Amino acid sequence: MKRLFYIFISATLLTCSSCSDFLEKYPQDSPNVNMPVSDELAIAMTNGCYQSLQSMNLYNQRIWTLDICAGNSEVGGDPSTGTDGVETKEIANFYATPTNNLAIGVWRGGYTGIGNCNTTLQTLSENTGNIAPDILERCLGEAYFLRAHYYFILVRCFGGVPIRTVPAEVDDPKDIARNSITEVYDLIIKDCKEAISRLPQKNELAPADLGRATKDAAYTQLAKVYLTLASYGDTYQLLAPEEGFFQAVVNLCDQIKDMGYDLSHYAYADLWNENLINNKNSAESIFEVQYSGENAGTGGFWANDGQASWCSTYMGPRNSGFTYGSYGWNQPTDEFFNAYEPGDIRKDITVLYEGCPNFDGKEYKASYAFMTGRNVRKFLIPMSLNLYQDAETSPQNFIVYRYADVLLMKAEALNELGETAKAQEPLNIVRKRAGLNNYTGTDKEEMKEKIIHERRMELAFEGHRWFDLIRIDGGDYALKFFQSIGKTNATKDRLLLPIPQVEMDANKLMEQNPGY
Repeated sequence: MKRLFYIFISATLLTCSSCSDFLEKYPQDSPNVNMPVSDELAIAMTNGCYQSLQSMNLYNQRIWTLDICAGNSEVGGDPSTGTDGVETKEIANFYATPTNNLAIGVWRGGYTGIGNCNTTLQTLSENTGNIAPDILERCLGEAYFLRAHYYFILVRCFGGVPIRTVPAEVDDPKDIARNSITEVYDLIIKDCKEAISRLPQKNELAPADLGRATKDAAYTQLAKVYLTLASYGDTYQLLAPEEGFFQAVVNLCDQIKDMGYDLSHYAYADLWNENLINNKNSAESIFEVQYSGENAGTGGFWANDGQASWCSTYMGPRNSGFTYGSYGWNQPTDEFFNAYEPGDIRKDITVLYEGCPNFDGKEYKASYAFMTGRNVRKFLIPMSLNLYQDAETSPQNFIVYRYADVLLMKAEALNELGETAKAQEPLNIVRKRAGLNNYTGTDKEEMKEKIIHERRMELAFEGHRWFDLIRIDGGDYALKFFQSIGKTNATKDRLLLPIPQVEMDANKLMEQNPGY
């Protein structure tokens, strides 16, 4: 994608976000919707819709730390302070309060992105005569996809949230009531369908545009939305398509396959090896958050401009010399590590442990990880491959959706439809690539457990596990799992994050989630 994609769009192109707290904290400038909009400006505004994905509030930190909350790993960090990742520990151990910084970050990240999308959608829709039709359709499709994505993050983290679909104005009321979960998902589904109708397929993009949202990504997102809603039984049947949630998931996954995806052509190591920076937007990848590695804007790495990935910097083993930064976060637990089946090739690609294959010619020692004796490997970039030779400039992308996830969603939906034998095929495609034998069981409940296990190991530390846990069986599965690993204070109320206290204080109509 052209370098413009990575540049943080100036405040004059951004709107204030949808809820009250952001009317005070974020730029209040917004474009004049009556001004002429060129093709270049339309693309630049659309590029700005992606920026919040790149920030520490979403994929540069908070989304992947949800794997810690899901029990896959411990925070780790600096053992001398005891304060590293305290906000993540609070969520992970179910004693967070409404002042929790993880919750505040996700809320801000989601609504900042929504605000940018709303401005882009309104401005482009009111200037259609000034933009080439193909550019207009693509830009609108990207903005619809991204707005759906931001709301999808928010509704799973917080439940029903306030909906705004037009740019906020400075004189708008600051008191905004929460919409219902059903209303939020209704908007998400409509936005996904708008995106599907407008976006090109990934294989139709010019090389310079790889990384933009595509029809493939919109299909994947809608399938994930339907699978999430289906997990709550009859609760959201009002939103079900005519064929039903599970059948719709199967159909969408088949449409993605027909776009040319074939997992047998892609190796797991090609996604996660020591040459990560050359594997961006690979053939298996459906949608990635893009990072250039450049530190744009005031504040460099610690600014919220989000041009350099934090993953390698944060997850590198402390005092190891493996990567720049090496803050030592995200240390896999015994329970997670022991869940690997014998012969699973993903273990040595995903986790650093004593006795594992060397990393960039260096031997790993358990002493590098003071909590568990292990670190995450799959995101690390060796010093020799860092473009700018420092901790603050990693250009590694973060994969949001990829084809293995699609296959496992299809397997889950088929099994729930009672077609357990058919569910074996997509499940075993994933298992075969991992070096594992085919699973041939035909018991529906046993198959369900196998698929959940496979999702955990295949997508480990990619930000999926928390969202899987809290949706399966309407959250009941999460409680059973947390109980099994000793987190006996977990309650269903605490599967949602607290509404940030700053929002509660600024918005008289805001209601707190139960349990907080």
